[in-house]
Amino acid sequence: MTGVHSLLPEGQPGLLVSPVFGAEPHRGAEDLARYLATGGYTPLSSRDRLLDRIAGLGLRGRGGAGFPAAVKLRAVRDAPGRPVVVANGEEGEPGSVKDRWLLRHRPHLVLDGLRLAEALTGAGHGCVYLSDPLTEQAVRNALAERPTALRVDVVRTHPAYVAGEESAVVRRIDGGPALPTAKPPRPFEAGVGGAPTLVANVETLARIALMHACPDAAAAVAAAHLVTLSGPGGTDAALVEAPAGTRLKALADLCGHGTAEAVLLGGLFGGLYGPGWTDLPLDHDRLKAAGAALGCGALHFLRPQDCPVATAAEATAYLAAQSARQCGVCVSGTGALAGALTAVARGEAGEDPAEKLDRWSRQLPGRGACGLLDAAARIVATLLTHFPDRIGARHGSGCPACTHVVADDGRRFTVTVP
Repeated sequence: MTGVHSLLPEGQPGLLVSPVFGAEPHRGAEDLARYLATGGYTPLSSRDRLLDRIAGLGLRGRGGAGFPAAVKLRAVRDAPGRPVVVANGEEGEPGSVKDRWLLRHRPHLVLDGLRLAEALTGAGHGCVYLSDPLTEQAVRNALAERPTALRVDVVRTHPAYVAGEESAVVRRIDGGPALPTAKPPRPFEAGVGGAPTLVANVETLARIALMHACPDAAAAVAAAHLVTLSGPGGTDAALVEAPAGTRLKALADLCGHGTAEAVLLGGLFGGLYGPGWTDLPLDHDRLKAAGAALGCGALHFLRPQDCPVATAAEATAYLAAQSARQCGVCVSGTGALAGALTAVARGEAGEDPAEKLDRWSRQLPGRGACGLLDAAARIVATLLTHFPDRIGARHGSGCPACTHVVADDGRRFTVTVP
């Protein structure tokens, strides 16, 4: 069972009034009365003041790329046409549960953020995009209660790794398949129905709502992150809200993985990190400087007995199976990476597989319509960087941790929503 924890320091003005988890995180879906009691749906007196606050405190999107939220809001606001705002709750990463938790337990917090995004951009239409039936029911119940006239539709899609990519979101809302499209145009230029569209992760919207309701705590709210922590098969999992800069060792200790040998960062997007992972901070820029990425905030810890080659093989196999199959280079590239790593894991690779893997990991990024191919290449590149000895050591013989058939269903990384 996944636990829910907050590492935010107590005593900060306004912070305990309405943290992301709320006062009763295990009680179930928060109804309108409980949400209003924490300052929810407070009228917006100044759009410019809130937008300046979001920009000044450096709030970044929580969907994976970490793009500055204020930049997206202003781009949609300034584009010609009447905008559309979308709360993106489709968690394609198998190791992440934060968005589904928010929509199931605090749907009004997300809808309040959607309301504010509408006001900041001048939108006349909102949408909640998701794939989970329990999440959908919680959102529909909250919509029936909400005290706002903004038109909000709910669009449910089939869960898939690429279904939450912003162009896939637009395509599905417009009645097509949830598959990425070529860029440009990007959704902020021409999205749902051809209108400029803000596609915002639900945690981003939740933080906007909190920054409005609790201005004294806005800096702490903007800097904190929801992270999903887990081990093999979703073991010892936890959903945690932690301040920026928290060391990964502190997060690992919280869920019993303090002796881990390595960590897979960002869901399947941030790559593997080996020796030295304990000193890495929860921070987009500093992780990037270290050759890693935070992504959606899902951290998968590897025990000393877990082989990083097997983890990388299963991750790339999952990505290969999840390919939208629209880009030939993605189909062939992810398949080649997964096949080569599987052969290494089983001790069946030919001479010097590292050279071939290294070449592919450098040539493939940026060549697909979405980030799936980049994620697979990053996993391979970081495996080679942090565990170069594990590749050659598998030549001619597998190891007990690696010789099983590599699955492609993401089961190793899947976490239960608390």
